[in-house]
Amino acid sequence: QVQLVESGGGLVQAGGSLRLSCAASGGTFNTAMGWFRQAPGKERDIVGAISWSGGNTYYADSVKGRFIISRDNAKNTMYLQMNSLNSEDTAVYYCAAKPTGRMNAIYIRPQDFGSWGQGTQVTVSS
Repeated sequence: QVQLVESGGGLVQAGGSLRLSCAASGGTFNTAMGWFRQAPGKERDIVGAISWSGGNTYYADSVKGRFIISRDNAKNTMYLQMNSLNSEDTAVYYCAAKPTGRMNAIYIRPQDFGSWGQGTQVTVSS
């Protein structure tokens, strides 16, 4: 099973930027990955997803045009570049992984993923 560790969260002013990283180990070959976030009292929602190949990506409407998801398979690491942050982006951010035999497949439902990181807090001050 894939083990995931997120990093890069923190406190940032509105309009600022952060880059999250998700380091994967153990069985990372052929894994589709995704970023989710969960604010207090709310459900865990998809932020973005990326195929194993990196050739397909998905973004939630709320972050489209501001966030960029990418991955470096040689480093077993996925990234989330977050720009133009606002208070609604405040949440715990989780990365997730799903083994797949389809190199261009993406998954966006939390129940699709079997491996999760511990989460990293992102707080945007207004």
